[in-house]
Amino acid sequence: KIVAQVEKLAESLGGKAVIERDLLDEVTALVEWPVALAGKFEQRFLQVPQEALISSMSEHQKYFHVVDANGKLLPHFITVSNIESTAPEKVIDGNERVIRPRLSDAAFFFNTDLKTPLAGRREKLKTIVFQAELGTLFDKSERVAKLAAYIAEKIGGNEVWAQRAGALSKCDLVSNMVQEFDTMQGIAGSYYAQHDGEPAEVAAAMQEQYLPKFAGDAVPQTLTGCALALADRLDTLVGIFGIGQIPSGSKDPFALRRASIGVLQILLQRGLNIDLRDVIAAAHSNFSVSLKNADVQNQVLDYIIERMRALCLDDKISAETFNAVAAKQLSVPLDIQQRVLAVHHFTQLPEAASLAAANKRVSNILNKSAADVAVSSTVDTALLQEAAEKTLAAALAEKQQQVAPLFAQRDYSGTLSALASLREPVDAFFDGVMVMADDAALRNNRLALLAQLRALFLQVADISQLVPDKK
Repeated sequence: KIVAQVEKLAESLGGKAVIERDLLDEVTALVEWPVALAGKFEQRFLQVPQEALISSMSEHQKYFHVVDANGKLLPHFITVSNIESTAPEKVIDGNERVIRPRLSDAAFFFNTDLKTPLAGRREKLKTIVFQAELGTLFDKSERVAKLAAYIAEKIGGNEVWAQRAGALSKCDLVSNMVQEFDTMQGIAGSYYAQHDGEPAEVAAAMQEQYLPKFAGDAVPQTLTGCALALADRLDTLVGIFGIGQIPSGSKDPFALRRASIGVLQILLQRGLNIDLRDVIAAAHSNFSVSLKNADVQNQVLDYIIERMRALCLDDKISAETFNAVAAKQLSVPLDIQQRVLAVHHFTQLPEAASLAAANKRVSNILNKSAADVAVSSTVDTALLQEAAEKTLAAALAEKQQQVAPLFAQRDYSGTLSALASLREPVDAFFDGVMVMADDAALRNNRLALLAQLRALFLQVADISQLVPDKK
């Protein structure tokens, strides 16, 4: 009933009602006999950031706001009364009188804040502790600025803009607007940066640093925003892990799990080819305080990669598929994703199960043999005796030539698909050839042949991991 009434009323005003689920649920719980009524406010208030006006209307008064076809706020609001009044104009007038001082406050805070540039607020950050062992928000902004510039260089962004965005990133937290409307953090900074004449990407990054806020949320669209959002999260991860406050399943006060997922969403959705190992090391080097956790870099990397495992499981990709790629201990999420998708595609092929089992067998043989002698990867063709091993050697040589350009182009799916045709010569080899021959030269040559086979697949992933462990 509320939705139908609000939408109809907004349409009569020449606009569209924005009905957020949380507000709708709250209003539904507040009224028993809903009657939607429309009110208005002065046009002059539209000079204030619309997000602040919306916050005033929705949080304080439980009003639904109305926008035009372009999503721009209109000077109207819709309230839901709990009674069918005989004098609705009086109810409307009362609501208009209540909202006016609220919007006046927002306008006052905004205009007052504009008198001080964002950069002029940096000193105040020295009085706000980020974390007792890691310093103030000023210290954090210094580290983030340096790391954002480093990341910007890696992703083809503007290092100067990224450094500037990092330096200004927390300044709006000490503004009147954000202290009154906490949902305005980042948004207020973006408006103030525009007013101060900062580059457009720097202004956009003020708001984008907090994206994504939740699973499925938008990611930063500017490279400066990406660099800042990544730098902010990675600085927090390294700092908190560094002082030994590693999150548990039930305790994660600094939202490190969400920060890790945010890092992954940005890298994967924007297609950023970033090596986390390098960036984490850069973040670590920015701390002027000594971090007591000596293994912090490896722990942060492992923590983020584990979050990637969870994301893959959510996407219905098996744990074995992810393990096959994780076995290579890679640290570029975009590359890991491409390999995981390639292995997932490979598992759908009819040859996959047999080749995975063969690789498992090869891996076991080579691991056992390595304890006795170093296994060479060079095959002596003169020592090939059986037809099956000659056929396999020829097939491997052919595949090495075929997949080299595919692998160089990161066509991992194409690489594994090409290797799928090895199923028959591999099966024939194990059916007709005794690997562990009594003759040491023959035995070592056959082990070298198997090492070549494993190396071909290992370029992409350890597909022996696709075979579930026996329980």
